[in-house]
Amino acid sequence: MWKRIWLTLEMIKFEHSVFAMPFALTGALLAIRHSGLSARAAWGKIGWIVVAMVGARSAAMAFNRLIDARIDARNPRTRMRHLPAGVLSRGFTWGFVTVSALVFLFAAGALNPLCFRQAPAAAWIAIRGSLDPRILWLTAAVTFWTGGFDVIYACQDYEFDSAEGLFSLPRRLGIAGALRVARLFHVLMVACLLALVYGLGLGALSLAGVAAVTGLLIYEHSLVKANDLSRVDAAFFTMNGYVSMLFFVFWAADVLWKS
Repeated sequence: MWKRIWLTLEMIKFEHSVFAMPFALTGALLAIRHSGLSARAAWGKIGWIVVAMVGARSAAMAFNRLIDARIDARNPRTRMRHLPAGVLSRGFTWGFVTVSALVFLFAAGALNPLCFRQAPAAAWIAIRGSLDPRILWLTAAVTFWTGGFDVIYACQDYEFDSAEGLFSLPRRLGIAGALRVARLFHVLMVACLLALVYGLGLGALSLAGVAAVTGLLIYEHSLVKANDLSRVDAAFFTMNGYVSMLFFVFWAADVLWKS
């Protein structure tokens, strides 16, 4: 059992939860600044936010592997993933999805009723119990960021997607066109972050964080070219980890400094 759980965590790249976690914690800190919560109550809510995020991401990633297992089995790049290779069974993976989803729902319910019913901007809702439209700029920023680096990653499968007739942006637009879409998404991410800085009246440290993120994204896009995708892993895994961590460091420092 423990071996299968470990293999499942390996399959879903559990360690990459770090990608999204800093954005959720930033949303929580922004909400705490406006809520007047005590330190003890705030830490309790942050703990449930972490549990909810891990549960939601684990369920989603394992579900994605299940849905794509047959396609992965035909793709030379992915045929050795755990499900196509027979390392894990579909039944066990479905059980993992179910348990992870229940953990997510339990943690969301432990936060407040609105958080249980509604996911967008959930870290803010988890703290405040209400939705401020301004925080949706952060939701949009994370959406564009994720969409951008997923498009970059998908370029690796251009030939396979074309042969299989799959509905992917690289297949529809070509690799060069897909990379332009990824750049556009990341420009929109930066624009959303700037709108959030303005909307919440944040300071110079938050702007410095946006500048740092922008620089990292420019470097990330310099690593991949339409005729050379050999550094996609560095762009996808390494740089996106730096983006999320640097963003959190600067924005958390801004919130804590003002507090």
